[in-house]
Amino acid sequence: MTVTLHDPLVNPEIVAAHGLTTDEYEQICALLGRDPNLTELGVFSLMWSEHCGYKHSRARLADLPSTGPQVVQGPGENAGAIDIGEGLAIVFKMESHNHPSAVEPYQGAATGVGGILRDVFTMGARPIALLNSLRFGELDDPHVRYLFRRVVAGIGDYGNCVGIPTVGGEVVFDDAYRGNPLVNAMCVGILAQNDLTRGVASGPGNAVYVLGASTGRDGIHGASLLASAELADDTAESRPTVQVGDPFSEKLLLEATLELIESGAAIGIQDMGAAGLTSSSSEMATRAGTGIEFDVSRVPRREPDMSPYEVLLSESQERMLVVADPHREPQLMTIADKWDLACTRIGSVTDDGIWRVFEDCEEVCAIPVEALTEAVPTYVREVEPPAYLASLHAWSPRPGWLDCVEPLAALATLISAPSLASKRWVFEQYDHHVRTATVIGPGADAAVLAIKGTQRGLALTIDGNGRYVYCDPYRGGALAVAEAARNLVAVGATPLAITDCLNFGNPEKDDIYYQFVEALRGIADACRALDTPVVSGNVSFYNQSSVGAVYPTPTIGMVGLIQDIEKRIYPGRAAVGDRLLLVGGDGAHLGASSFLKEVLGEVAGRPPTVDLKAERMNAEAILALNEAGLIGTCRDVGDGGLAVAAAELMFGLESGLGVELEIPGRAGPHALLFGEDGARYVVTVAEDDESRAAELLAELEVVTRACGRVTGDAAYHVVDVGSANRSVLQASSETSIPNAMRQTESNR
Repeated sequence: MTVTLHDPLVNPEIVAAHGLTTDEYEQICALLGRDPNLTELGVFSLMWSEHCGYKHSRARLADLPSTGPQVVQGPGENAGAIDIGEGLAIVFKMESHNHPSAVEPYQGAATGVGGILRDVFTMGARPIALLNSLRFGELDDPHVRYLFRRVVAGIGDYGNCVGIPTVGGEVVFDDAYRGNPLVNAMCVGILAQNDLTRGVASGPGNAVYVLGASTGRDGIHGASLLASAELADDTAESRPTVQVGDPFSEKLLLEATLELIESGAAIGIQDMGAAGLTSSSSEMATRAGTGIEFDVSRVPRREPDMSPYEVLLSESQERMLVVADPHREPQLMTIADKWDLACTRIGSVTDDGIWRVFEDCEEVCAIPVEALTEAVPTYVREVEPPAYLASLHAWSPRPGWLDCVEPLAALATLISAPSLASKRWVFEQYDHHVRTATVIGPGADAAVLAIKGTQRGLALTIDGNGRYVYCDPYRGGALAVAEAARNLVAVGATPLAITDCLNFGNPEKDDIYYQFVEALRGIADACRALDTPVVSGNVSFYNQSSVGAVYPTPTIGMVGLIQDIEKRIYPGRAAVGDRLLLVGGDGAHLGASSFLKEVLGEVAGRPPTVDLKAERMNAEAILALNEAGLIGTCRDVGDGGLAVAAAELMFGLESGLGVELEIPGRAGPHALLFGEDGARYVVTVAEDDESRAAELLAELEVVTRACGRVTGDAAYHVVDVGSANRSVLQASSETSIPNAMRQTESNR
């Protein structure tokens, strides 16, 4: 091995600066049979980072169910894929861009969208939809408002320019995210199953090419030091580690990649995302069981005097690594030229299992491929429940604790709280109709897209509740899956599979590790019960700053299928006199609820008990009602309980309509109105269909009760409790976020 003159000698300080422990460095030396040079150390720091190597999560992730008759491609590839019939597959994945968005919100969010798009179209799928899950501190903080505005702008500008609709998402505001916002992006694509392409570097002698943008110094150490460590107070120092995106180049790369795959010229292809050229080349070789060699001096660069270290660690955007038969190089170059993209041959596939890098024919790295990808150290430990949980779970209501809380005033507070209020200010910045497939867009429980050329529809949602997971990690993890499934069922779709983004604090701390392990156990149990395997995902650790860790926040992206899109359950399809049915029965659980947080300012108790049998049974009942043509519209009961679900249902109706709720006549309506017990839906049925619906639900042994009706007086009325004007309630929901965003911001 040659040590180049520009490489300083590796010492303990340099090792620590690369985020590696002394033990890990000794493992590297043992794998190599020698000390690494600086470039090799940088490569290991990337591939063994938490962000790329999953040191604290890999072993635990194996517990997630990932197989099923619908699964075409599970975890381990750029994205997962599921069979939707008629020879078609849906490809989808979700990833985080949390720390980059905290450091440079516009580019951090924009490049998060760009990266997740590439994960999908590198599989040969044409992206058809984007979703996102965003979490910030409270909007009374000027810096939070700055982050929120710039993140939303970055997401909107990138997706709009590429021409992919952003059809759904969620936004949560909580002080737990003040020091570290969460920005999770999800992409969904479609393809013929036979066209599915995998990221493999197979066939020794085949050529390796870089397709797309040139390489610069942006993003160096993004995966190893920015994404795999706690967020520093001085984020300005980290800005050079954030990539810079170009959506117009992305559009060209998208079209070129899909044409290249369709031509058959590409044997394997992979996005250069986190860890750039290093991860894409080593992972492609690992999947094929081959070696790979290339010369970094051939990699097109946009900055002078870049060292091999910088080229290998760069995370410049809009780049692909392509493996192709060298005899088909003219075809590859023709496609690249058509889309005005650079395409440069940099190396070849080998049969020796070595990841070998040259600079001007001088060898600068020689590492066994599996040392980078399979020999990553894993850390598994058993830990006790955190002490804070006992304190939370000891909470119980005090006598008379709600005497001073007027129910309809509490409802007004809830629906104007930014986390529950209308997100129109956000989604109006996104184009959600481009490509003309969106039939239900943002604002509903789930988005629905027409699958062109078929009668089918695809339903998409993204959901999570960090407060639930903080208060009870197991229940919170399971309820995140259950809530996502309810969202799909509420538009008439059968849930099929999920992608997840697991956002947690520092896993080296016992409390955080416990949260992660238990939340994962809850997710796994719920996925098994609901037949929704996990086919792709991302783990994001170290989401904490000097103000503490974020709430443990596993975000669930779920896809579902509607066999006949004409049978989708459309928001707002109701008329005066229609009956309201509460499928799943009454709930009264206020622990860890939005009512406690937003109305009383408390985070206490634990989330509702998880009844996965009821979740499945009640979901099947809703789908059976819909198949029988008995449902007008539907809303699942989640944050804010029945009261908020009924209000949201009302807001979707024609102007002039209202709702009247009936609750059992016993003292204290608060729990019945605001309890967040799971496995519940509010549906409307025509008055003439009420008895038929009740009979069908009784046959299915689902607990149901009539809970009100649709009225023509534009009022929200709760029998024996009081009334509120619909327009006043709706205006408070619609204006909550816009009013907050009119205040002064700070980009400190």
